[in-house]
Amino acid sequence: MKVSEIFFSIQGEGVEIGLPTVFLRLFACDLRCSWCDSMYAVEGRDFKEMTLSDVKRELERFGCKRVCITGGEPLIQKKELEVLVRDLLGEGYSIVLETGGHKEPPPVFWHESCIISMDCKCPSSGMEKKMRFDLFERLRPKDQLKFVIKDEVDYAYAKEVLNRYSIKANIVFQPVYGTSLRWLAEKVINDRLVGVRVLPQLHKVIWGDVRGV
Repeated sequence: MKVSEIFFSIQGEGVEIGLPTVFLRLFACDLRCSWCDSMYAVEGRDFKEMTLSDVKRELERFGCKRVCITGGEPLIQKKELEVLVRDLLGEGYSIVLETGGHKEPPPVFWHESCIISMDCKCPSSGMEKKMRFDLFERLRPKDQLKFVIKDEVDYAYAKEVLNRYSIKANIVFQPVYGTSLRWLAEKVINDRLVGVRVLPQLHKVIWGDVRGV
């Protein structure tokens, strides 16, 4: 597997925000979001080739059974990932898969001990036309659909998606890092979007925009 980094921190995003978690960041992505905050996991040679056994040993080292698989786009390495996740689930791990909303997660990720965290890319990302809205409607109530929002255009787009599609998953609105969390929260309050969570990237609030947290 092409691994960008493995580290232990707290979950900084989504419905498990604040929980101690081991992160497996896989290398490579087939999207190029304008505001991407992990380009080191998207392009270049900043990764390590690891066997599945090596990855498992490194995950086990932290003594935490909660794992978040992120990227890049993890599903680019789908075959290896399926084997790894199947093994982890068999050993009692719980998994969060962070994926970009343009690839279908394989069956192993629909397990009761997995949460699928899917992005709906808004116009400021430049990737909105890559989205598969049919996947959003397949998400379960335990899963989450995340909108990273930069401006009024993104906000209007996110509301339109929620109005147009039947989505059962948890909905998260997250500001692009460096933009106003207060502005976004007040928009959601004023528009009475009672099913939407407004959340920051908590790890960046604590440590700033650095790697390994």
